Amino acid sequence: MNKLVFDSPIGKIAVFAENGFITRVEIKTKEKTDEEITEKLLFEAEKQLSEYFDGKRRAFELPLKFSGTEFQKSVWNELEKIPFGKTKTYGEIAAAIGKPKAARAVGGACNKNPLAIIVPCHRVIGGGGKLGGFACGTDTKEWLLSHEADDKKGE
Repeated sequence: MNKLVFDSPIGKIAVFAENGFITRVEIKTKEKTDEEITEKLLFEAEKQLSEYFDGKRRAFELPLKFSGTEFQKSVWNELEKIPFGKTKTYGEIAAAIGKPKAARAVGGACNKNPLAIIVPCHRVIGGGGKLGGFACGTDTKEWLLSHEADDKKGE
């Protein structure tokens, strides 16, 4: 379903279309709607991601909500603590969450991370400095790590 939202004298109008047909028109009051707040949040996320790629941002300031198992959430919360330009091993993350033998499970949680880049699973590497896997491909992981390393050279 596609949607277009525009301003009108009576408030925001949302027009929905599907399969070549207009399916719904919604009139929003001039009060802020959840949709408006969400739209602003999405634009803010785009802005912060663009700043990251432009080398102007090292940390994200966005409200996040994780959807996963308690173990996954504990891993993802730990990933947020890894500083820009630094890496940790799967084993270090496992130890940090109190599950020192769960390095493989940490890798699985990293693979299921729904908030790539913002929650930096790309900063987790294998023991001995091996790159390890990445849901978006190891080329992407390598690029992200290189991007952060290059940015740190200017310090």
